[in-house]
Amino acid sequence: MSEKQEHLRKPDWLKIKLNTNENYTDLKKMMRENNLNTVCEEAKCPNIHECWGSRRTATFMILGAVCTRACRFCAVQTGLPNELDLQEPERVADSVKLMNLKHTVITAVARDDLRDGGSGVFAETVRAIKRKNPFTTVEVLPSDMGGSEENLRTLMDAQPDILNHNIETVRRLTARVRARAKYDRSLELLRRSKEMYPDIPTKSSLMIGLGETKEEIMEVMDDLRANGVDIMTIGQYLQPSKKHLKVLKYYSPKEFKELWEIAMAKGFSHCQAGPLVRSSYHADEQVNAAAKERQRLGDQQVAGANS
Repeated sequence: MSEKQEHLRKPDWLKIKLNTNENYTDLKKMMRENNLNTVCEEAKCPNIHECWGSRRTATFMILGAVCTRACRFCAVQTGLPNELDLQEPERVADSVKLMNLKHTVITAVARDDLRDGGSGVFAETVRAIKRKNPFTTVEVLPSDMGGSEENLRTLMDAQPDILNHNIETVRRLTARVRARAKYDRSLELLRRSKEMYPDIPTKSSLMIGLGETKEEIMEVMDDLRANGVDIMTIGQYLQPSKKHLKVLKYYSPKEFKELWEIAMAKGFSHCQAGPLVRSSYHADEQVNAAAKERQRLGDQQVAGANS
């Protein structure tokens, strides 16, 4: 079988509508003028035209554009990172203000070369955004930062509105898919986050199509819930280049709907599941759903105390 035949043909539901309108071009220009990176571009996200062109949202990627890890699913450049840019938090905060964002997502490349895993700059970025944009909610999407509880505490003490850390794949495939990352270490980070700040919602993302079984997907859901995760996103893995892992299955919209139903039945407060769903997809809706769930639980506690 030839190399060309080995690749599955993309189904129709994965076709993307390009939207290079004024919003899209304005955001792209602003990112370049402020020397900012976005995971939207670096990871070749399929939703960039929707988010930039229609929703006017973006996920900022701090700590440079070079990652110290080489995960076999990710298109972000790997190698030796540059020195830290200590002015980056202020530039990101200024851009959030200029864009008039109600919700923003801040992610970062893995910085295993740094003792704090980049948590100090991460935390300062959250504080700068909140200082200059008091009505903007902030979601953070860090790496496991080497599994250090101290590094996680540094980030959590900045009190983001949502802590997002991606499990990425099922336990069996983790070593093959994720460089240096460990399945249980990711669960531990999510559990510790909830223990540190119980009122801050936690979130994780799973990409499917790498050879996992339905039972393994449900095991991930159970593991996330057992570690206090509130929000889950499930999306289709798409091979970013020939050197990355091949897609072994394209899940249909019907199958994603079934997975969404299973996730909600397992107790997640919110779930996004679909072929083009990514970790930051419609993140503004997720933070609103999380806020409503916190309000509902608070009302229940008040009612119980008064009964």
